[in-house]
Formats: sequence, C-alpha cells, structure tokens
Amino acid sequence: MEFSEVVRRRRMIRHYSDKPLPPGVIERVLASALRAPSAGFSQGWAFLALTDPADRARFWPYVPTRVEKTPTMQNAPLVVVPLAHKAAYLERYAEPDKGWQDRAEARWPAPYWYIDTGMAALLMLLTAVDEGLGACFFGIMPEHLTPFREQFSVPEEYDPIGGITVGYRAEDVPAQSGRVRERRKGVGEVVHWGRWGRQV
Repeated sequence: MEFSEVVRRRRMIRHYSDKPLPPGVIERVLASALRAPSAGFSQGWAFLALTDPADRARFWPYVPTRVEKTPTMQNAPLVVVPLAHKAAYLERYAEPDKGWQDRAEARWPAPYWYIDTGMAALLMLLTAVDEGLGACFFGIMPEHLTPFREQFSVPEEYDPIGGITVGYRAEDVPAQSGRVRERRKGVGEVVHWGRWGRQV
C-alpha cells in the first residue's frame, strides 16, 4: 500500500472481530515501533504485548470506560501498552558526548521520553493499516495505573502512555459520524506561513 494511502486510511478502530492475526503480523507491528526516532538514540521505551486471551482479559478492567462504551474492543487479538522510560534519556544525556551531567529534567524543552514513545505508537498504528488491519490508541486513566502496574509487574520507572488494540475490523461497524468530516481541520486552518496568522 502506498504510504499516502496508509495515512489517509488511518482511523481509530474500536470494533473488532475475534479473527486471529496471521503469523508474523504481530512481530511486524512491534518491530516497526523500534524504527521510531528517539532523542540521542536513547530508545527509552518498552512495550507490553498481550496476545494470550487470559492476559488480555486481565487488562480490560483497567480501562472500564472503553469496555463500557465499545465492548467489542475486547475482541482485538493484540493489545500493546507502550511504556516510556525517562531514566534512559536522563542517563543518555549525562554521557560525555551530551554532557548534561546533572540529569536535570529542566534542560529538556519537552519530555521527549513521552514524545518518542508516542511516535513509536504511531508507527504501530500505521503498520496495522498497512497490514490491512484496524488499530486504536486509547488512554489508561491515572486511577488505574497503580493496579495495572501491579497486575502486570511493570517497574515503577516505566510510564504507560496508553494502550493500543490491533485486529480485524468488525463487519458491522457503525458508519463514521458525518461530524468527523465536518470537524476535520484543513491545512489552511492550522499551518501558518512565515509567521503566526499568515495563512494561504
């Protein structure tokens, strides 16, 4: 599939069939995440992949809103939780070629550990589309993070940024609301040329 078509087709799919994924697909989705850029090549991320039905069943209580609003998300045969590892960035930039030996977070213009892990998540979403699958990124609310960590033995220094489902789109998916098309902003609304406020 052409890259432009992958980008155009990307949607947050919340309704899945329980059809299993072909061999190799899960590995390709996960491997694509490792191609994301990372500041200083810190690679401060990890990915909790849940494929076993029992493991996925243990996950869903920590995103009750998703279960309530779109229960067929639970049919997705792959759930991935991307985890950001801030310490990897602070340690990398304390090395001699970077020289931020104080490891101060204030030096960072933005928390790149979250940005880079988010870019890794996007690559997984795009890979799913390229494989002919649906995928969705969703949040894990703060009140569920501690029990989630305990359930899956996630170390304290790794921060979940959300969850990703991957699978085959259900046959009877509701049509996308016309409001989405109406609300989609165009380039002319969000791109400023040369200075703020100059739009073509």
